[in-house]
Amino acid sequence: MDSRSTLQDSGFLTAGIAPGRRRALQALGAVGMMALLGGCGFALRGTADLPFKTLYVNLEDTSELGAQLRRYVRTTTSTQIVEDPKAAEAQLQVLSDTRERSVLSLDASGRVREFELRYLFTFRLHNGKGYEFIQPTTIMLKRDLTFNDAATLAKESEANLLYRDMQMEVIQQLLRRMAAVEPV
Repeated sequence: MDSRSTLQDSGFLTAGIAPGRRRALQALGAVGMMALLGGCGFALRGTADLPFKTLYVNLEDTSELGAQLRRYVRTTTSTQIVEDPKAAEAQLQVLSDTRERSVLSLDASGRVREFELRYLFTFRLHNGKGYEFIQPTTIMLKRDLTFNDAATLAKESEANLLYRDMQMEVIQQLLRRMAAVEPV
């Protein structure tokens, strides 16, 4: 006896409805749910169209942040990344990219129990001719990390994953902010 017949016998599946009709009812239910979600204003995040055709990024191609940012711009927008800042309509200048870690809490014996991880990203967006699309701006993200002396390597790996996650969030926020820029 397989699990499907067990479920049918126990009443979890509707035994009186033919399989074709069941699929039609499921599809109708799915369409109804999509209509409800669309009616309430829910929408999936789409691509961010940037208001300029070319963009220069002052990050090295070999840096993880530079590579991810270029990949996102190439895959989610119609903007071209150029290597010459003079050929770009907009120039993204990264002023700082900093990771910080501070002690958040200690246990009774003075050992660290929690860290606060901070990712600070400061940038400006300009056209290279004196006009600033976005003044120098800092995006700051924080995450809390519990710490255990017995799992030091695992916690270091977890911290690196959290930093990578924050870096991806910075890229997404950066693209949304650049998409909101008014062209000259």
